[in-house]
Amino acid sequence: MSKVEIFDPAMCCSTGVCGPSVDPELTRVATAIFLLEKKGYDIKRYNLGTEPAIFVENKEVNRVLYEKGPDFLPITLVDGRVVKEGKYPSNDEFAEWYGVKADELTKKIKVGVKIDLKPLK
Repeated sequence: MSKVEIFDPAMCCSTGVCGPSVDPELTRVATAIFLLEKKGYDIKRYNLGTEPAIFVENKEVNRVLYEKGPDFLPITLVDGRVVKEGKYPSNDEFAEWYGVKADELTKKIKVGVKIDLKPLK
């Protein structure tokens, strides 16, 4: 089974729902990663703003940043090898790396909220 690591640029959140507008690409990636993690696949995501040490420690990521600069983030590694720079993987790429169908990575995530309303005394 493949191990995928995504090294994000510095950002406040990885879902794309913070800030003045929603970033649909970040939302798509966050959904795909959530669904892959839920299935037990080995996938990690790192944020330069909150986890800078991992960017320095990883020789491949450090090399890309040194040679090309931070404009080439995000960087995606599969089994320790750089496979994509400057863009997030597509759902087809995730599907290929994990042997799943791409449409399995686009399901809507249901978030259940239960509110117990009791009268105030």
